Amino acid sequence: MDIANNKIVRYLKDSRREMKRVVWPTRQETVRNTLLVIGISLGVAIFLGVLDFIFNIGLEKLLSRTI
Repeated sequence: MDIANNKIVRYLKDSRREMKRVVWPTRQETVRNTLLVIGISLGVAIFLGVLDFIFNIGLEKLLSRTI
């Protein structure tokens, strides 16, 4: 049991030491990157929505011709 506790303590200390080395982005970088992700997500959603609409119309026309 003592060995497991030592490993956990060592892991937590190493994690804390590693977190101090992390270079965190500035608030401005975080906001810019977040807006970029939202913009790209909206662009992809619109693109896929347009494709879905076009394929839906095409499929409806195809099915109405065969029935």
